[in-house]
Amino acid sequence: MRGRPDGAQKKRLITSVCVIAVFLGFIYFYYGSVFGSQGRGASALEYGSKSLRKLGSSYLGGDDESDKEDGTKFGLEEGEDDSVPKSFPVCDDRHSELIPCLDRNLIYQMRLKLDLSVMEHYERHCPPAERRFNCLIPPPPGYKIPIKWPKSRDEVWKANIPHTHLAHEKSDQNWMVVKGDKIVFPGGGTHFHYGADKYIASIANMLNFSNNVLNNDGNVRTVLDVGCGVASFGGYLLSSDMITMSLAPNDVHQNQIQFALERGIPAYLGVLGTKRLPYPSRSFEFSHCSRCRIDWLQRDGILLLELDRVLRPGGYFAYSSPEAYAQDEEDLRIWKEMSALVERMCWRIAAKRNQTVIWQKPLTNDCYMQREPGTQPPLCRSDDDPDAVWGVQMEACISPYSEHDHRVKGSGLAPWPARLTSPPPRLADFGYSNDMFEKDVELWRKRVDNYLNILSPKIQSDTIRNVMDMKANLGSFAAALLKNKDVWVMNVVPEDGPNTLKVVYDRGLIGTIHSWCEAFSTYPRTYDLLHAWTVFSDIEKKGCSVEDLLLEMDRVIRPSGFIIIRDRQSVIDYVKKYMVALHWEAVDSSSTEQDQDGEEVVFIVQKKLWLTSESLRDTE
Repeated sequence: MRGRPDGAQKKRLITSVCVIAVFLGFIYFYYGSVFGSQGRGASALEYGSKSLRKLGSSYLGGDDESDKEDGTKFGLEEGEDDSVPKSFPVCDDRHSELIPCLDRNLIYQMRLKLDLSVMEHYERHCPPAERRFNCLIPPPPGYKIPIKWPKSRDEVWKANIPHTHLAHEKSDQNWMVVKGDKIVFPGGGTHFHYGADKYIASIANMLNFSNNVLNNDGNVRTVLDVGCGVASFGGYLLSSDMITMSLAPNDVHQNQIQFALERGIPAYLGVLGTKRLPYPSRSFEFSHCSRCRIDWLQRDGILLLELDRVLRPGGYFAYSSPEAYAQDEEDLRIWKEMSALVERMCWRIAAKRNQTVIWQKPLTNDCYMQREPGTQPPLCRSDDDPDAVWGVQMEACISPYSEHDHRVKGSGLAPWPARLTSPPPRLADFGYSNDMFEKDVELWRKRVDNYLNILSPKIQSDTIRNVMDMKANLGSFAAALLKNKDVWVMNVVPEDGPNTLKVVYDRGLIGTIHSWCEAFSTYPRTYDLLHAWTVFSDIEKKGCSVEDLLLEMDRVIRPSGFIIIRDRQSVIDYVKKYMVALHWEAVDSSSTEQDQDGEEVVFIVQKKLWLTSESLRDTE
């Protein structure tokens, strides 16, 4: 182009530059508005032209910065500004399935340098405060109140999770089938096309358990299903009084955990990547992987060692995969190396038939002590805490048993259901006596009875299925609720307090570690009931945003779902100011009453079912 002082060429160059500038400006404003709203007062209008939605007959608009509550103080001094937003904007429809800490777009926008080969991109990466969404998550067009349990195990509304690609991709495996306005689940899986129930019975038969029932007379209660698909394995175990933590990432099989939770089956978004799973050591009696596409040999077997950490003494790992039965060269190589690894880990083959092998973990430390010096993988350091999990990196080492577990040759737990109310051995780790435990059980039994009395005009026997206890302590809220309702409870234990989650698991319940300064690893609209016992007071002490927590609770709770807040009166008064903005309503005037210790107040609210203008048109 040099040597051509051509005016037309110069004009073309200027035009090209202008076009590029306009395009870059559009990209900046589009993505910048989605991921970079400046401050808590930013309006959701910035998220795109469709961000501000008509809600029934009125619009939700963001208020000016002056109308926002900057701090998180519940007790304001005289003269201080106590104004709150009259409404929250509604997020764009594109964010109807937003999971803030597992948002792939956020990873791209923040240019995080993650190692895809070890699944770091499927682990939690939470947005900083200035990038958090400040809007209500809308339901998808045509959303309906979910089908009730137990019918929901086998069918859900297609409009609630409008994703049918798995039905086509896994059509030969009977994961799910689209039928009219519903998606049905025949109970199939990658290695059990003819139904999870038959597959489960065959595993029990391999282990010679009585009546081909996998719970082994109540001695197998808690299960971890890795790479669970749509969680039919865990769903069919429920009828045998077994509770499964069905685990899968939001990967190419998107929405599988969303389907599981919509069905009323316990599930959690997570991955075996670089960090420990958010469960204490010795939590599960049984683990399972059916063609879960995990390279168990990578990084010196670190993923298999993480599975070993969360298995109880004598726990089982059922592995259904080509390596267990195929005869081609590559599968034989993997089988040989995997067999050598588990042997060095002191696992033994409990049973092997057709496509499935079942390994069993040792009951004591004897095998570990008898290994030759220098055997890999090594035992973990003596100062390693196998129960520390929040943000803790995995290590390629074996966690030996405590002296108690080694001495009693197991966990010393009662069979289910007796273990629910029997004082577990690990109570002693927290200085709790059996008497203190029994008083806690009785206290929460009375509290739950009170909750149900207040809710009784609003709920039927099948109204509540998916429950979250946001601060579970010893799990007595869940234990009391199980006595009254056919529910399952996700017991959440704070990351910075006593790690009582191991007591929760010892009682035959499930749960996870979490910080409520961050978003929870679940899809929107996945729980029917949230129980928040002093959760607001706790995050106030940490200096975290109460407004963010309210929006997160609204994201997680299903339309028409309930929230029980048990906290100080000043907290309740503060939450009441946001009721209109959140479209929550108090269940009953009697839902506010003084607790026996005179310090905690109970307040129960219900989330209204609301639809955007587009959803209303689609419904009509």
